[in-house]
Amino acid sequence: MKLPKFISSNTVLKITSLNAVVITIRLIVSAFIQRLLAVTVGEVGIASIGQLRNVIAMITSTSTLGTFNGLVKYIAEFKNDQSELSKLFSTVTVFGIIGSLISSAVLFFGASFLSDYLYDSQDYIFVFQLLAVIIPFVAIGRIVNAVISGLSDYKRYAKVELISYILATIALVIGVYTSELNGVLIAIIVAPVIQLIVLVFVFGKTLNTYVKFKSLKLDLIYKNKLLAFTLMSFISTFLLNYIELNIRTLVSEEININEAGYWTAVTFISKNYMVFATGLFTLYVLPKFASIHNKHDFKIEVFNIYKTILPIFGLGMILVYFLRNFIIQIIYPDFSGMEPLFKWQLLGDFIRLGALVLSHQFLAKRLVKSFVITEIVSLGLFFVLSKIFIQYYGTEGVVIAHFVRYIIYFIMVAFVIRGYYSSNKSE
Repeated sequence: MKLPKFISSNTVLKITSLNAVVITIRLIVSAFIQRLLAVTVGEVGIASIGQLRNVIAMITSTSTLGTFNGLVKYIAEFKNDQSELSKLFSTVTVFGIIGSLISSAVLFFGASFLSDYLYDSQDYIFVFQLLAVIIPFVAIGRIVNAVISGLSDYKRYAKVELISYILATIALVIGVYTSELNGVLIAIIVAPVIQLIVLVFVFGKTLNTYVKFKSLKLDLIYKNKLLAFTLMSFISTFLLNYIELNIRTLVSEEININEAGYWTAVTFISKNYMVFATGLFTLYVLPKFASIHNKHDFKIEVFNIYKTILPIFGLGMILVYFLRNFIIQIIYPDFSGMEPLFKWQLLGDFIRLGALVLSHQFLAKRLVKSFVITEIVSLGLFFVLSKIFIQYYGTEGVVIAHFVRYIIYFIMVAFVIRGYYSSNKSE
């Protein structure tokens, strides 16, 4: 299908429109799945699934020692330089081996502790032992995904996302009908393996073009450059998911586990529509910012991204807000406690989107100190404000904290980037 000229001439719109097809299908399928889970496993099950998804997000980062964004950046810069790519992938191979071994060992030998800590039960030891086994597949999939993103191959990225999501959904449906919650957890764990198989099938030949496996050596030439991204990934991914785990536990203890399920359900909805932005960030924003070296071009690009995606997201979020009761009724029947959470979650996500566009400059220019400081302040605010606001507003306090946090984060990021260009006027 040929895209209209006004879309095909705008790369941001082109990626967004192709993503929109995939995400629309995902949203429809996800609505069916979330309803099935809500009816089958209830609020407690939704909260349990949320805990596992946070753990998987953490190990997705640690499996390659957080090198994903670094890979995207350097592949975008050196995609025509085979010598540099060989050095890059040789270093990433070492990082992947180390990250996989450490992550697998922690999960396997710490399975009993993690089951008790996250689920207050010894019934889920098998979950963490199974996770330990699939870690290498997660690491390889992460590296291949970085190659696709660095090359801005958004068409095949969309194809991979759609096929792997549908196959993972089929596995989840089989899981829920055969073993209920346990089956769902197993299906979520094997999803990265399914995605890797699809990645290799769709992208295998191109991968061979850029990754010369015979020339790979176990050396660490790029270690200093990639370690900066390891630190940034630890802050942005690992700590974020760790804090979400603790906030869910806090809500369960301070109020009840049903309320934790309501908050988890709202964040599921949030993560579904924020996937629109995730593809844009990795396929366009990060590689584009990496190639921009002056303030004027940066401002033009940010304005172009804002004027293209913010109105689309804004209208979508307004629609979600006005249809919130219908969404609850259709997807999460009997989850009436979700309704007050939508307003603050949506407002926070809109501001978050604007802030994340700017903060990708930290990754593109490897501004480690700026990234670490702003992220730690942001995460600290989220946890502290959640703890305070829960006392006054209940579960709604968590989403209010989410909103306030991103207002402050946006202001911080804007000031830091302004300072960066002020101190680099020669650029």
